Amino acid sequence: MRIIPLASESLGVRSLATFVEAGEVKILIDPGVALGPKRYGLPPAKAEIEALHRMRRKLRGYAKRTDVVTISHYHYDHHTPFFEGLYESSSEAFAREIYEGKLLLIKHPRENINFSQRKRAWAFLKNAEPIAKKIEFADGRTFDLGGVTLEFSPAVPHGSEGSKLGFVVMVMIDDGFRLIHASDIQLLNRKAVEWIIEKVPDLLITGGPPTYLGKRAEGSWETGIKNLNEIIRETGAEVILDHHIVRDRNYPRFFDELEKRPKTFAGFLKVEDRPLEAYRRELHKMESGESVQLPFRLG
Repeated sequence: MRIIPLASESLGVRSLATFVEAGEVKILIDPGVALGPKRYGLPPAKAEIEALHRMRRKLRGYAKRTDVVTISHYHYDHHTPFFEGLYESSSEAFAREIYEGKLLLIKHPRENINFSQRKRAWAFLKNAEPIAKKIEFADGRTFDLGGVTLEFSPAVPHGSEGSKLGFVVMVMIDDGFRLIHASDIQLLNRKAVEWIIEKVPDLLITGGPPTYLGKRAEGSWETGIKNLNEIIRETGAEVILDHHIVRDRNYPRFFDELEKRPKTFAGFLKVEDRPLEAYRRELHKMESGESVQLPFRLG
């Protein structure tokens, strides 16, 4: 199995997009990139916009090679919508490049879904159904693709139990090596943790808790550490950890508290972490000509 992380917070954007080659099957997981419209009361900095466009170009390139697209849920950092979006770098043309002629294995658009995502799913399907090779609702199902198995979890909470953000599905790709992509579980609910442990992955790609939200995410640091350490102990899996946790500039300390140190997408690719959103204030000061120190290089 060949695993290529494409876009994430450690690479400068909101995403957990991943490309996987398993046997003869080429799979694109959660093909979306986005920026937070507001952080610290500020819009995205120029460096973030530039990173968004780079990540979009990368996503477009890998989409051309893809046979199967999976979508864990309908937030715009996890799928590319068919509208013109500044902070999603999206358009109808870009969406067609990703979905046209592909097998789409997607989160059920009507079951275990909140109102906002149901609306987004309806808009997505209206445009995707005429162009996709085939669309299957994946929740809790297993697909055999010529010796490569894709097994999807039942819908689990997007974060803590009872989350207002709805539900997501995880996917395990198994060609003898087991990869689980556990998007936006935030390591905060038992249902997701137990499913991962049951499947005993060799590698887990997941997003950490949204500790950058402060009081709104109170207790999530401790819960995330506890749950991920349990997964590490019970499965022995290597871990790639990114997404929400990397919006918190204290994320290296979170990594330090784990029993096996994970890699970010950037670390897996052997490049420097560039968590641009977490340093948006500094980036705006630099744009206005101030001298600012960053813990990473730009460009």
